[in-house]
Amino acid sequence: MFTQFRDRSEAGKLLAKQLTAYTNQHNVLVLALPRGGVPVAFEVARALHVPLDVIVVRKLGVPGQEELAMGAIATGGVRILNNDVVKFLGIPDEMIDKIAANEQLELERRERLYRGDRPAYDVRGRTLILVDDGIATGATMHAAVAALKQQQPAHIIIAVPTAAPSTCDEFAHEVDELVCVLRPEPFIAVGYWYRQFSQTSDEEVRSLLEQANHVFPTAQRKPQKAPEIANHDKERSSTSPV
Repeated sequence: MFTQFRDRSEAGKLLAKQLTAYTNQHNVLVLALPRGGVPVAFEVARALHVPLDVIVVRKLGVPGQEELAMGAIATGGVRILNNDVVKFLGIPDEMIDKIAANEQLELERRERLYRGDRPAYDVRGRTLILVDDGIATGATMHAAVAALKQQQPAHIIIAVPTAAPSTCDEFAHEVDELVCVLRPEPFIAVGYWYRQFSQTSDEEVRSLLEQANHVFPTAQRKPQKAPEIANHDKERSSTSPV
């Protein structure tokens, strides 16, 4: 019985086998959540023979406990807060705004680093396959979905190698389709279901995107714009960390 992925590359190949209906579809675009989602998404895009890009999301960590998420931001000025965490810890608005501003700078830096001079793809009216290496509590995935919905794609499919059954059920109501290879219970953590789960580097992300840009099919891109700073806060009820 299958219990663990060898690494992110194998996970992407297995995930692609469940997405064959989208092979060679001209309106399909695979979007990866960096950094760990990029090696997975690379294999998906290669198997389906469709373009690959990234959507950058940054977790908002609790001051002094940065691994605990109080929310996330994404391209397009989207900010999602876990209000249960914020209220329980009494985190003031000024602190949230300061952390969000710092993460916005890092988000923009990473977009420039990963894409270089290439603008983002135009996602309006397209079928988007949103890929990560797994979903824990889902704050970053929620932010990515919210950011993409603002751009009016035709369909959004979440595709991940592993996530908890309850998490899959939650996201199945938020997007058009959810594909998940392994739904263990108890879930424990994303990395638990990989034999090799080393951190993906910025250089690896950039290299894979360069390869995809030269080898995979391409589609219409759009001029890059500075992200609008707007209030798109969305309450979440979960109290778990990302």
